[in-house]
Amino acid sequence: MDPQLFVPGIIFGLSIGAIFFLMAIGLSLCFGLMRIISLDQLLYYSIGAYLTHTVSVAAGNVWLGMLAGVACGALASFVVERLVFRRIYEREITFSMVTSFGILIGGVGMIKYFWGVVPRPVAIPTLLQVDVLGTPVPAYRLAVIGIAALVFGAIWLFLNRTIIGKAIRAGIESVEHVEGLGIDVSRLFTVTFVIAGALSGLSGGLHAPLIMVDPQMGIEVLAFVFMVVIIGGLGSIKGTLVSAFIVGQVVSLGSLVYAPLAQMAPFAIMLLILLVKPTGLYGSALLKK
Repeated sequence: MDPQLFVPGIIFGLSIGAIFFLMAIGLSLCFGLMRIISLDQLLYYSIGAYLTHTVSVAAGNVWLGMLAGVACGALASFVVERLVFRRIYEREITFSMVTSFGILIGGVGMIKYFWGVVPRPVAIPTLLQVDVLGTPVPAYRLAVIGIAALVFGAIWLFLNRTIIGKAIRAGIESVEHVEGLGIDVSRLFTVTFVIAGALSGLSGGLHAPLIMVDPQMGIEVLAFVFMVVIIGGLGSIKGTLVSAFIVGQVVSLGSLVYAPLAQMAPFAIMLLILLVKPTGLYGSALLKK
């Protein structure tokens, strides 16, 4: 492999892995605490991307658009949690998966209604190139990697250093024990869902300058996001991070070796890992709530 392609390939893999992590972390958090599969997180990803486009065009500032995407992702997830998921937490996991997929499909229809079906470009915030091992790489991709690292650090601190975060961690282990301590579990559910929606909106905003914003963009990445969560282990934050970067590198380097590998190799990696460890890299056996 040409060294001039290898370094950019690694950076590309890290950046796409960072975006996969931000997309998948919502799914992981929601399953870990609430035992639901929240595919609607990919709707908030799309909303984040479209708000980034709209605000950046109106205000001329892509970063401001990303903040708007985060806020709208959080707001949309709050509304959905209150109106829909609060009524189905006691149902089976498959019911939540089907319901959330229905929300995703309905949301795609609303996006088409408000923004149309024509893909839209979003300007890259900076065209600066940074020299890495003698090879210029886009500074924006390095920024995406850095933001994902900061988000992971912030989530770790939140879960390990705050009262609410510790309650969420305890809830991931046993919701019944948390309820027994007199903690309002429904409020924990709402906080977790809003955090997940905000991070999904952030992933859409960060991804928008690297792709064409399209109504189907959430559905198009669904398989990869699901793959990241399964490889890492359902409910594992650390596993989500590790698997996201694994999938990102497989997609990136695989496309350099042989283009179809970018689509096939991640599935092969998932199958191999599940054969060795059926619960994923850092997952534990599924527990009923």
